[in-house]
Amino acid sequence: MSHPASAPNPEHGAFGSLHVEHSSTVDRVAAELRRAVFDGELESGTPLREVALASSLGVSRPTVREALTLLVAEGLATREANRGVSVASPQADSVHDVCCARLVLEGAGIRAWSEAAPEQRDRVRETLADYMSAIHSDASYQVLNERHLTFHVSLVELTGSPRLVSMQETLVLELKLALAQVDRIRRNAHDQGDAHTALVDLLEADDIEGAYQFLVKHLADAEVQIREALGLTA
Repeated sequence: MSHPASAPNPEHGAFGSLHVEHSSTVDRVAAELRRAVFDGELESGTPLREVALASSLGVSRPTVREALTLLVAEGLATREANRGVSVASPQADSVHDVCCARLVLEGAGIRAWSEAAPEQRDRVRETLADYMSAIHSDASYQVLNERHLTFHVSLVELTGSPRLVSMQETLVLELKLALAQVDRIRRNAHDQGDAHTALVDLLEADDIEGAYQFLVKHLADAEVQIREALGLTA
């Protein structure tokens, strides 16, 4: 005979139905899927089938479904009607548009360097140091990617505008997968680190125009690298 579910403890109030174990399982599944995407085990366009993933990971389909929802929200996967969820596939026009938008936002940050608060400038230095540390320690592609993009967000933080920072965070989500794939294919993290160091050196020398022009070329080169590495056509 089945037994009715236990009534929530009144002392727990609105939180009586929360389950830490379930949430942790979803997080672990999402983390494993992210690792597989960034390490190239799951390439762009790969279908993410709930049944197969649940069987492989030894979890329930609802757990996989929630984990996939997290990846979709992060821009690492896409969900299409009647086709399900698959690893995101960057498109040439989207890559170009995102790079153009980043120039507007990051360029505004560079222009604001001289008037930015000391802690905002320190944030740029710290994120660069974190990125270089990851490069020198041969960190995973996921860690390299996160620290690379965090550095670029710190440039926009120089503006002091939370709205612009939020816009930048949304943009980098769209490029997260593409940049990780470029790093993996080209294995050029050290070159990227040198480029970012050169940009900050220009800022430290108060060569704002030089830093801005450096950013223009850096983002243009990034677009070309992404399109070439991923075989994207206009």
